Amino acid sequence: MSQLSEQHVAGRGIRILVDGHGGDDAPTMVLDALVIALSSAFSSCYTGSLTLGVVGQEDLLRPLLEQRGIVDKVTIVPASEVIGMCDSPSQALRRKKDSSMHVGARMVRDGYWDAFVSAGNTGALMAVSRLVLKTLPGIDRPAIASMIPAVNGGRTLMLDAGANSECTSEHLVQFAVMGSCYMQAAEGIEAPRVGLLNIGSEEIKGTDVIKLTSARLAESGLNYIGNVEGTDLFGDDVDVVVCDGFVGNVALKTMEGTARFLAQAMRAELTSGVVAKAGALLASSALRRFKDRVNPGKYNGAPLLGLNGIVVKSHGGADAESFSSAIAVACREVSENLTDRITESVQELMEA
Repeated sequence: MSQLSEQHVAGRGIRILVDGHGGDDAPTMVLDALVIALSSAFSSCYTGSLTLGVVGQEDLLRPLLEQRGIVDKVTIVPASEVIGMCDSPSQALRRKKDSSMHVGARMVRDGYWDAFVSAGNTGALMAVSRLVLKTLPGIDRPAIASMIPAVNGGRTLMLDAGANSECTSEHLVQFAVMGSCYMQAAEGIEAPRVGLLNIGSEEIKGTDVIKLTSARLAESGLNYIGNVEGTDLFGDDVDVVVCDGFVGNVALKTMEGTARFLAQAMRAELTSGVVAKAGALLASSALRRFKDRVNPGKYNGAPLLGLNGIVVKSHGGADAESFSSAIAVACREVSENLTDRITESVQELMEA
């Protein structure tokens, strides 16, 4: 049994550390999100106690925590340096070893905290986390997993969403295993349907890597349903979509751009005249539900799967409510012992 599992058996609750300097509007946004996470409505969703901490420059963070009246409810973990959004991963690794990212990852590695959440530089976060935490046995590369909305109120997990631009079939099979474990834990799906993102559903389509991956997934013991296309991403026929990080990131950014376009176009049409405005007023409740359903912040929080520790990446432009969603993702991973479950599933695949 891992250290994390032992902690839960002992009833120690969930301990989440957040990056005080990650994100476009940090640290204000991060601390406002902590206020949300400290509410009874948030903590009541999880069994046991919820302990929150923030890592960063204490002289900056402490006054802001005092302003919000939560300085006695949030632990400050000191870190003297900040990794900027424009810093390269190599610079982050070599020159800023006392950054909030480095310190946060070490706190998870050493067992002081169960998970680390950051809205900072994605490449730096992945590089630092991989260096400090290492990967799980049997996993070559971590993957960024992104949840996207689906029809009928469902959700689909896509990975990789940007960490690995070039992948072998072995990497893609590992992503499928990790994604399946995540959907079992996060969504309670007993046998998640796994699809391989391709340019067509036919077996003859795709690159040699995709064809080999499809053949291996068919023999993996996962609930593999075959190739899926971009048009299937929002459908209800697949739970886990596997792809390399180049394709995944392009697909994800396209979805985000489409959502913004639809929102702007709808707003323009509904305010174009008196009749349109009257119709918008009559349909206001439906429009609010639609806005909530496609709100990217509701799905914020991309776990870095495959690490020997829990790290969740928040969107850099997140607001406080969106960042609290990323904290919720971390809480769910901890409560479901996701790291152990992935390790066990990969081991079973290797032994099969």
